[in-house]
Amino acid sequence: MGISGQKGFEGWYFKHQKGDDMVAFIPGRAESGAFVQMISPEGARQFHIAELTVSRDMIRADGCRFLRQGCRIDLPGVKGEIAYGPLTPLRSDIMGPFRFFPMECRHGVLSMAHTLRGGVMIDGHPHSFEGGCGYAEKDSGTSFPRAYLWVQCNDFPTPCSLMASIAHIPFCGSAFLGCICAILYQGREYRLATYKGVKVLAGDAKHLCLSQGSLQLELEIAPCRAGHPLRAPRQGKMSDTIRESCNARLRARFWKKGKLLFDMCSEHAVFEFVQPGLR
Repeated sequence: MGISGQKGFEGWYFKHQKGDDMVAFIPGRAESGAFVQMISPEGARQFHIAELTVSRDMIRADGCRFLRQGCRIDLPGVKGEIAYGPLTPLRSDIMGPFRFFPMECRHGVLSMAHTLRGGVMIDGHPHSFEGGCGYAEKDSGTSFPRAYLWVQCNDFPTPCSLMASIAHIPFCGSAFLGCICAILYQGREYRLATYKGVKVLAGDAKHLCLSQGSLQLELEIAPCRAGHPLRAPRQGKMSDTIRESCNARLRARFWKKGKLLFDMCSEHAVFEFVQPGLR
């Protein structure tokens, strides 16, 4: 589930969603120390962790445990257990051939969608995720991109999970606008990415449009508020701040060979947008 002994940072994102209720836990470590962050529609919290260790099957952050089978949370004011159904990883690394090159930030998708059982208590209030849906990913490197858009959702009227991101990517002394996107729909995986020839036709805080061969994806995004602050890595230390919107409204339309495969809306997307120099 991770690597060890490297400089820089590594972090994981475990999202749990059931209707309007959502909580994500972000365990990680950086040159500035270990941490667990938590974000929900009510806000974000940062917890200092004395020690974070990673084995092949477990991330241990003080009293918290994160495994393929679920998580156990033991943080000040936040306790509980959530079990995961079978994870749904992508067929291959979302970074494609770029995984072989030095990168400022490497992204990985651990599970596009999995069922949930259990829940957590937050400040004495129960949050049940029984029958909900989960998502998990990871990042490592030295810094988040200086400009990027990231959106993820797996709560639609018809089973569907998508993740899409565009970002300013420094590469071999130059830079380019990179894109990774994965969609699971009706048992099939679709991927749009820079290394597959995707074209970014539009990309701003409210609109993302991607075209690749016979595929076209259009996302209309409406964050419910400015988002909650999360710490983010810069040169190996958690010294930056980004903002993530929970339960953002998303309309997703997807075409193949001009045929509309789906047109669906959700009120439960998560969304980050860091603007300077994106286009």
